[in-house]
Amino acid sequence: MSNQPILVILAAGMGSRFGGLKQIEPIGPSGEIIMDYSLFDAYKAGFRRVVFIIKKEIEQEFDQIIGKRIAKYFDLRYAFQDINDLPAGYQNPEGRIKPWGTSHALLAARDQIDAPFCVINADDYYGREAFRLVYDFLNEIKPDNPKHQYLMVGYELMKTLSKHGHVARGICEVDSENKLKHIVERTKIIERDGSAFMTEDGENWEQLPQDSTVSMNFWGFDLSLIDFLKVQFPSFLDQALIADPQKAEFLLPTSVAELIKDDKVEVVVKTSSDQWHGVTYKEDKPQVEQEIINLIDKGMYTSPLWENIDD
Repeated sequence: MSNQPILVILAAGMGSRFGGLKQIEPIGPSGEIIMDYSLFDAYKAGFRRVVFIIKKEIEQEFDQIIGKRIAKYFDLRYAFQDINDLPAGYQNPEGRIKPWGTSHALLAARDQIDAPFCVINADDYYGREAFRLVYDFLNEIKPDNPKHQYLMVGYELMKTLSKHGHVARGICEVDSENKLKHIVERTKIIERDGSAFMTEDGENWEQLPQDSTVSMNFWGFDLSLIDFLKVQFPSFLDQALIADPQKAEFLLPTSVAELIKDDKVEVVVKTSSDQWHGVTYKEDKPQVEQEIINLIDKGMYTSPLWENIDD
């Protein structure tokens, strides 16, 4: 068993047909996808182990498009999120096809995760600073701490918005010691005249502080999280199977918030100064493509990306 930190990429949302899906839309000048840049930045930060969480039915296509290209740089493993992977005594509700969410996805990788690990989304560009922050944190974790310490890399709200429509963001409450106190998911946030506004009902808009810290699902954990999720999942199912059996999701931010509330963990928040990028709307793509070109011009990346990676 190696204690080398692991990069865990949540990619189970990718469908069985790759055409047109934003996760594999080329955004780099040599055909690179957003995930390429995350993997590249993770490698530069020191990561050498990666676990992709995907659906079993796309394993072959995923390996051809992504896996085989980066296997020369990483110890690469796959984990498969299966909607029927439930605790003993539970069954998938009849007619449910929606996956059980990001916390369930991590449980799918429970046999592949044997060291402190970083979790990211497959379709977000986070910037190199975030990977450096989490890699250093994971290497400094002390297993004998009386309370488990996790890390959340936060982003400035205004650096995560789309000019082409509303986005969902986890608005974070952080205390004076940079510890996460709470996350509130806001499903409709828009940029208007250089400011951010949110709505709950689609009619009444409330301005948000521009320096708000948001979660973009970039985390650092020790192995205790897997054990906590194993305990939480049956309790989640007991409620979900009654309240919303077809659509309820076991989500990572909610799981972490529950652990904070129960005083089982501390979550350190470190805010990245980088600009987040993502293709929430098709109109976002040209801007992301241009930002990548700008970063290449500044010497951050090469084109093609993986050439001379160890220079």
